[in-house]
Amino acid sequence: MSEDRRLKFVADADFNERIIFGIRRNDSAIDFLTASDGGTRGLPDGQVIELAVAAGRVLVSHDCNTMTAEFYRFLAEGHSSPGLIIVIQELDERKAIADLLLICAAASADELRDQIMRVPI
Repeated sequence: MSEDRRLKFVADADFNERIIFGIRRNDSAIDFLTASDGGTRGLPDGQVIELAVAAGRVLVSHDCNTMTAEFYRFLAEGHSSPGLIIVIQELDERKAIADLLLICAAASADELRDQIMRVPI
């Protein structure tokens, strides 16, 4: 996938940053912002989704309850999103990294648009 077509990601505040750092170690070309770097820290879920959309980034979270519900609400209001990836909190970090790297390598922006993908895959 060419550089300009690569998926871009941003994490919400509850996402394990060790997973992000592991992804970056494996592929430094992946554009994956932490909550601090992406400005999502301290924001309510709806604003996190809006910020990710405005930045053209897939949102990545461990929050399978409120973030998922807010994402569905956002879509129901007629909005569109680059997508949401929910990584199960209890998942081994190495498995989370491997699955996210696979998504980065194989998924297109069209496949993730307005979708929720769950990890493990």
